[in-house]
Order: sequence, then structure tokens, then C-alpha cells
Amino acid sequence: MTQTNTLPLPTITAFERSPDRGRGLARDSRVRWALEEVGQAYDVRLVSFAAMKQPAHKALHPFGQIPTYEENGLTLFESGAIVLHIAERHAGLLSGDANARARAIAWMFAALNTVEPPIIERTMAMLFEHDKPWYAERLTLLDERVHARLGELSSRLGDADWLDGEFSAGDLLMVTVLRRLESSGLLANYPTLSAYIARAVARPAYQRAFAAQLAVFTEKAVGG
Repeated sequence: MTQTNTLPLPTITAFERSPDRGRGLARDSRVRWALEEVGQAYDVRLVSFAAMKQPAHKALHPFGQIPTYEENGLTLFESGAIVLHIAERHAGLLSGDANARARAIAWMFAALNTVEPPIIERTMAMLFEHDKPWYAERLTLLDERVHARLGELSSRLGDADWLDGEFSAGDLLMVTVLRRLESSGLLANYPTLSAYIARAVARPAYQRAFAAQLAVFTEKAVGG
């Protein structure tokens, strides 16, 4: 994107070598998407896994993760907080109506605090507990928890395009959470949610954000 003013661009951090292999699942993708939706140019500083645990990066993110956000003396961490900051500073992701704005923020919290935790717990179990004797039973339990949330969300969405009127930061975060299940098969019983995701990822802003993250992986894969 072209810089339109003389102020320094906001800078975000992202994985130098993303474990998602460019699939748009790393949390910097949420921030990229938000910035693209509001038309804000930005810079990216790539960080290695080793550098993430060094004092310089932990001064930005106390838990040594990505993304971080720096702009005009402000430093933020946590993708949800960054997306909220962007949405509050720029038009396009939160309604001008106070009540609609509050509802969109509630959906942001729901995405990260209600829907995402069982999905992440399932992912962690698959990565780190697959060789344990209790794995099959635990995975069944975790699948049930995810299905419960998907069913509730699908029922609430119904035949609407978005969670509450126009597309908002709540939809942005919810879709990034749901995309973590795309390879799991768990979305197959929820055509409403699959269509919801498809609408969101077809947005030009999402396509630009996805391409930017994929380009990092492609460049690193080619460059070695």
C-alpha cells in the first residue's frame, strides 16, 4: 500500500518462518487483515523464533510472541487488542452507532474467549498428546466441546451474512478463529459457517493480507 502522509507507518512483527506454512493462520494475519480493511499502510518486521525470546522483543511482547504493533510511541501486543485499536482509530470495522459498536466488540471477545479456546486446546492435544494412552478419548471430548460452540454460533448466525449487521471487527476475529478448523473436518456439518468463512475470505482486504503473509513463507522457502 502507498504511504499517504509523512508520519511513520505502524510496524507489526510476524514470524520469519511461520509454522502455519503461509496458510494465514498465524495471528499476524488478523492484524494485516484489519489494516487492509481500513486502508492503513504498514511495515512488517520479521522475527525469528530465537529473537522472539530475546530481551529486545520481550520488551515489546512480555510473553515472547507475535504480533506486536508499534506506532508513534505506542506499543501493543495481543492480536485482539491490536485489532480493536485499529478499529477504533479508523473507519470500517466498527459502527458509528454506539450500540452496534458495543455489540461488535462483544463478538470480538466471544471469538477469542469463547470460541477459540476449545479449538486451540484441541490443536495442542493433537500436537503434543497424540502418543498418550488417553489421546483418543480426550480428542473425542475436545471435539464435542468444539461442536457445541460451532452449533451455537451457527444457530445465532442463521441466514445472515455477518454476526450483527455489517461486517465488523467481530467477524474478522471470528473468521480467523474458525479457519483453524478448515483441515479438521469439523466444519462439514455447519454449511452456514462454511459459507460465512467463504464470504469473509473473498473480501479484497483479506486476499491482500493473505497474499502478504504467504509471500513471506514463499520467499523463505525459496531462499532457504
